Amino acid sequence: MKIPCRKAFTEELLELAMKNKNIMAVTPDARGSVTLNDFAAKLPDQFVEAGIAEQNAVGVSGGLAACGKTVFVCSPSPFLSGRSYEQVKIDVIYNNRNVKLIGVSGGVSYGALGFSHHSPQDIAALRTFPDLTLLVPCDGIQTKALTRYMAETKGPMYMRMGRNAVPQIYSEEETFTVGKAKCIREGKDVTLLAMGEMVWPCKEAASLLAREGIQARVLDMFSIKPFDQEAVIKAAEETHRLVTVEEHSVLGGLGSAVCEVTSQYCPVPVKIIGLPDGHVIAGESPEVFQYYGWTPEGIADKVKKWI
Repeated sequence: MKIPCRKAFTEELLELAMKNKNIMAVTPDARGSVTLNDFAAKLPDQFVEAGIAEQNAVGVSGGLAACGKTVFVCSPSPFLSGRSYEQVKIDVIYNNRNVKLIGVSGGVSYGALGFSHHSPQDIAALRTFPDLTLLVPCDGIQTKALTRYMAETKGPMYMRMGRNAVPQIYSEEETFTVGKAKCIREGKDVTLLAMGEMVWPCKEAASLLAREGIQARVLDMFSIKPFDQEAVIKAAEETHRLVTVEEHSVLGGLGSAVCEVTSQYCPVPVKIIGLPDGHVIAGESPEVFQYYGWTPEGIADKVKKWI
């Protein structure tokens, strides 16, 4: 079954908000993009429409949080992380507000709309902020679990998700611990570390590699901050080669986080697969994925050639 993570998020948020009147949703004219229409219709007193003004949306959210509300401010990732960077820095982080930043359509989800709507830099831009939890779910099950975690846990957080429907990877009974990676497949020859929509292609790539005698471990690094250094060090020590795969720039994202760990504690070769440091092509997401080799076949081929 395939569902978009953004839909799983809003379904869970509505259920939580119906039980807790302190949960509020704020959006800068993005209820359609985020799929917040049902929330706005059913809980109008817990919904704020800020208009096309991301800075105002974040500022309003900081004010609501100062009044004791748990606020989910929801917007397309390129605009939430770009236009409101200063407001996130001051109104949310500096004042330690209980604001949950929800960035939908991350990476190249808006692929055909081009550079203005791509979001290859949000992880790099936000992960340097102190005390900001940063999460990137890979399927609907994980998204719902992390939404519950965000509602129950105080402090500023950012959750980034794509726009497309994605395959279900986890069972309903699966549990997740923020700060701990999930091992999806064991292997001894190489480790694939992925986040978000890249987890499923890596899982399938590992199956393709196994047919050729290459045993690949697959780690879902859904928690970018706090980051599971132990899992990275263990993978480096046991498989000796690491490959990171992300729908993000090769600068400042998952690959950089992994290299920051390995360079200090367990130096091993690391290959970073992501968006190049340059202008990204425009096209529908599957076309962009194919172009950059983010399919199971493309990832498996890159790994084979590298090792």
